[in-house]
Amino acid sequence: MKGGFASLSFFVVCVVSIILFGCGDAIPSSKGSRTSGAFSKIDDPLPIVRFGLYWDSLVVDSGVIKNGQSLSHLLDPYKVGAGKIATLAANSRNTYEVRDMRAGKRWWVATRRDSLSTPAWLIYERNSIDYVVFSLGDTLGARLGSYPVDTVYSHVKGEISRSLYLDLEEVGAPTNLAVAMAGVYAWTIDFTHVQKGDKFDVYYSRKRVNGNEVGMPTILSCSFNHHGTDLLAYRFDQGDGADYFDPQGASLRKAFLKSPVEFSRISSSFNKKRFHPVLKRIKPHLGTDYAAKTGTPILAVGDGVVIKSAYTKNNGNYVKIRHNNTYETQYLHMSKRKCSVGDRVRQGEVIGLVGSTGLATGPHVCFRFWKNGEQVDHRQEKFPPSTPVRSNAMDAFAAEVRRLEAAAKSIELSTN
Repeated sequence: MKGGFASLSFFVVCVVSIILFGCGDAIPSSKGSRTSGAFSKIDDPLPIVRFGLYWDSLVVDSGVIKNGQSLSHLLDPYKVGAGKIATLAANSRNTYEVRDMRAGKRWWVATRRDSLSTPAWLIYERNSIDYVVFSLGDTLGARLGSYPVDTVYSHVKGEISRSLYLDLEEVGAPTNLAVAMAGVYAWTIDFTHVQKGDKFDVYYSRKRVNGNEVGMPTILSCSFNHHGTDLLAYRFDQGDGADYFDPQGASLRKAFLKSPVEFSRISSSFNKKRFHPVLKRIKPHLGTDYAAKTGTPILAVGDGVVIKSAYTKNNGNYVKIRHNNTYETQYLHMSKRKCSVGDRVRQGEVIGLVGSTGLATGPHVCFRFWKNGEQVDHRQEKFPPSTPVRSNAMDAFAAEVRRLEAAAKSIELSTN
């Protein structure tokens, strides 16, 4: 019995060896080759696969959608009939609405290598990550896909010597990290008054697709020393979406943004005895002027309902928003209004563009703030924070703070 077991074991080893290695051949390389059967090796290149298709078996045209082009314009040169295009659009509607295709986006038409040169697929790149594959064969329809995405983590710190943009660039960070930081601290720091000597220490992540960074950086933790005070922020999701909190669990999100225009400058402050530059006389200035280039987006500083969207001789194009029974805000001298009376707007939503309409000497937005029907200086108001970390989530929040701090320390710092 013992001898029989040994013979069986030897037989099994031999069979496994033949299956894995063949009869005396070297182990086949998995790079740049494919195997056919158990005993032979073919040094053929691996097929190229893009968008889930065998790309090297197709003839591919590509381009960028031009202004005014639609699905029909893209497929007409490939002799795809109007009826087939209409059916494709209808069959794809639950997956992707073809009327949402936009100018400037990339496309590919993949044609089979046959005597008829039959177009088989249209690929439309929705953004830097997502795309749509339209099937042009017997089964007309669409499927969604995404490029593989890598997440890259970075940690930078530095001191303001010129501007946040330039100093971030100096330490090797993307300049749009400044915009991300402005979003985190929009309720805490007026970035028109960041000063020389302020310090930043940021741990953040970026998405990388096809070797390129895409989208905005995501700040995971940040310390910004502003006017000698350390302002710390940690990203945490307690079940209703990620937000930013200080070490005690208080939300950094206040009732209103500090400014309706990102990275502008204050050209005229709230002043009840200001000399008006156009009228040439003393006239109270019951608002704050933020100078910025014409066309710069103007943001609603809080959630609310648009109660006025109009043009007058003095105000130019302007919008007024009621936020609640206590607060209203107004935005003057727009080059263009992007909301109508009755619209509900969210905090940070674009409601218009900076201009110089009405009684204005240059492009800016005059921002006015009402409290209980009286115009006040919003920069002197103190607003309560929104939802803090709830008591039943504090242990998880504390653990996340420790994890983020350890992760930031584990990455070599870039310093200026």
